[in-house]
Amino acid sequence: MESEVTNQLAQLQKELEALGKKVSMLENSRKDQLSIAVVSGDFDKILASMVIALAAAANDTQVKLFFSFWALSALRDEKKRANGKDFISKMFGVMLPKGRNKLGLSNLNMMGMGPVMIKYLMRKKNVLSIDRMFKEAAELGIEITICEMSMDLMGFKKEEIIDYPNLRYAGASTFVNEGLESSMQLFI
Repeated sequence: MESEVTNQLAQLQKELEALGKKVSMLENSRKDQLSIAVVSGDFDKILASMVIALAAAANDTQVKLFFSFWALSALRDEKKRANGKDFISKMFGVMLPKGRNKLGLSNLNMMGMGPVMIKYLMRKKNVLSIDRMFKEAAELGIEITICEMSMDLMGFKKEEIIDYPNLRYAGASTFVNEGLESSMQLFI
């Protein structure tokens, strides 16, 4: 009986040491990097994504934003148009907000009054506008990756996307790989 307990303790000790090595290896392989998957097209959630991204970048953390699905509306340039869309793509283009300043709130949108009130309060309290946040993000080197599959599904074209210096197009596997390297990952 006593030898059985001793064997079990030795086995547990081995497993604990193996786990400790794995944790150490994972901790050492992580970069000082924040990866955020932004999938919501709500103004407040885009705003939260940008606030967190700017705060991290200001603290010398590399930031990578992966925009997918409804969040793509925030990256549409309201002045740009794309030709050659099929019927469904045109319908998505008409139904979805065109640009970050046209987004509604996730709660208390009140037929568009909610975003107006939030933007008013942001100006009154000297909070950066969403446009200024994107400009600051570009200056701080924050990378934006647009999900190619989402673009294809929703019928968006590259020519209707905002001009942003650190913008690229890639798939979800790119986000997953970068997320694995990151010390922080968020999903908004």
